[in-house]
Amino acid sequence: MKTTKEIKEFKLANTKDGVIKVSKIEEPYGENSKPVVSIAVSLNGNDVDWKAHIPYENIDELIEALKEAKNY
Repeated sequence: MKTTKEIKEFKLANTKDGVIKVSKIEEPYGENSKPVVSIAVSLNGNDVDWKAHIPYENIDELIEALKEAKNY
């Protein structure tokens, strides 16, 4: 059964009402599918404009890529 647990929500920089929401989704693609981290971006604070599902196995690589991106 698909369940979602919000981990953190924070303001999207350079927007009036935008937010970024990070959540854990259990069984996102049906029974026995592995959990993912969902990163959702809303420009108005309500409607999702972009969303990415990241498998837990890729979190460390994603963090490293984000650290590299911060240096550009």
